[in-house]
Amino acid sequence: MNNITKNQNIKTIYFGGGCFWGTQSAFKLLSGVVDTQVGYANGNTSKTQYQNLSQTNHAEVVKIEYNKNIIRLSELILRYFSIINPFTLNNQGNDFGTQYRTGIYYQDDEDLKIIDRSMKIMKKIYNRKIFVEVEKIKNYVTAEAYHQNYLDKNPFGYCHINPNDILEPLWDDKDFQKIRKEDLKNILDEESYAVMKENKTELPFTSKFNNNEEQGIYVDKISGEPLFSSSDKFDAGCGWPSFTRPITTDLLKENSDYSHNMIRTEVRTKISDSHLGHVFDDGITAKGGLRYCINGVALKFIPLDEMEESGYLKFIPFVYD
Repeated sequence: MNNITKNQNIKTIYFGGGCFWGTQSAFKLLSGVVDTQVGYANGNTSKTQYQNLSQTNHAEVVKIEYNKNIIRLSELILRYFSIINPFTLNNQGNDFGTQYRTGIYYQDDEDLKIIDRSMKIMKKIYNRKIFVEVEKIKNYVTAEAYHQNYLDKNPFGYCHINPNDILEPLWDDKDFQKIRKEDLKNILDEESYAVMKENKTELPFTSKFNNNEEQGIYVDKISGEPLFSSSDKFDAGCGWPSFTRPITTDLLKENSDYSHNMIRTEVRTKISDSHLGHVFDDGITAKGGLRYCINGVALKFIPLDEMEESGYLKFIPFVYD
């Protein structure tokens, strides 16, 4: 269901990641990316071609059109960093030259706020000099037809990027040890256990999170995996905390639920395999139309000013996006 929305909020961003064949193949794998195109950007002329890039100073880039109601720019940037080497200048893999420089190029001035915040976080995470330029898009030229979707047409073609790397989980769960179901009863309160492990539902209008307007993120009470951002929380009037979308595209599972003589879509966590609630299509139309109706007792809230010390530094931009 999470790829079906009532309103497609289409945005555009450009990423330079070295050879654009692999970069395009990688971003095409992401949920919410609706179209990609390779081209040349931010050179000193309005016209160029592949053979002239060193003279015109254009970078090889991928133009990405994405549905913001499904995937946010903050996630795209994190995944971009997962497929590049941000510590080299004018070099990715075996390719050298200014056309292979890394960069994020925006057309919407509002996106710069998100990009700057994300870049600040990445510099803090790496604690090293990062060679990723950030500029407004200019002098963009669509690449020649044979470059478009090149690796689809030439699956054994060379590129330093493994496209599947972009699908690596953004949440590092290496420290999470799966807890036996019987041991969870000693960790969770009775209501949380009933909801998360026995698929029960908390009473409406009883969650302490119903009226919570504080900035931060909501995480799985068992595993700590990030699930929802305060930026997507809204009052649906249903009696349970409601959200327009998950915090990222890869942390929830959806199952068909035929219980109680109804046809519903159940939402579960991937890591702890816990029941959270259901997703419906009667949400805010302008934000995609989905309503993630979640049991508050399955959640733990991490306030914005505690996210870094709690291990959620990379997700701080998601609170604003």
